[in-house]
Amino acid sequence: MSDFEARLAATKATLEEIAAEFTPAVFASSLAAEDMVLTDLILRNQLNIGIFSLETGRLHAETLGMLDAVKNTYGTAITLFKPEAAAVDAYVQQHGLNAFYDSVEMRKECCRIRKVEPLNRALAGNKAWVTGQRRAQAATRTELAVQEDDIAHGMQKFNPLADWSEEDVWHYIRSNQVPYNPLHDKGYPSIGCEPCTRAIQPGEDVRAGRWWWENPESKECGLHVVDGKLIRIKSAN
Repeated sequence: MSDFEARLAATKATLEEIAAEFTPAVFASSLAAEDMVLTDLILRNQLNIGIFSLETGRLHAETLGMLDAVKNTYGTAITLFKPEAAAVDAYVQQHGLNAFYDSVEMRKECCRIRKVEPLNRALAGNKAWVTGQRRAQAATRTELAVQEDDIAHGMQKFNPLADWSEEDVWHYIRSNQVPYNPLHDKGYPSIGCEPCTRAIQPGEDVRAGRWWWENPESKECGLHVVDGKLIRIKSAN
């Protein structure tokens, strides 16, 4: 068995464990490459794990197009959670549509309204949630565990692709003809909201295009942060 096959087998086993022992459980999909790998594994194997995505109101058209791609490929619709309209309107009226460029605080507040609050609603009532995070993605994720005790949300959190490489992700996608966001072919290895994501140049870090005007240490949207600080989630292994 190759190293990749071993990682794939371990990931499948993790997902099967989640479906069997942590129901109800949900997978938070950004519709990017890693998340399409997990979507394929969950739906292809008919695992009892719900899939949702955060429709922030500022996503690329290509990202929104992945919703139809998933439905057409697997016959399953991804559940969408959107920000509260009143909160978005208040932010825009008080600070401006693109105030997130002005400071880290304004950017995190926009992320809180458009991502964190909808995430909290999406996770409510579940025993576990799944993400497509990988250790190699960012300086903030180097100690990422496959299973974590998410005290902030009162549940278990799983990162089944934690030890996968970029090459692993694309090997799986191409080997299994998994649909993926066409922005990946245009220099976008990491994709978030349209105004906060740019293509990267050769040699740049894979997350260099996310919030490119900020320092690497601050480049988290808040989905894995509490009170503006990274959650140091205790490994459950």
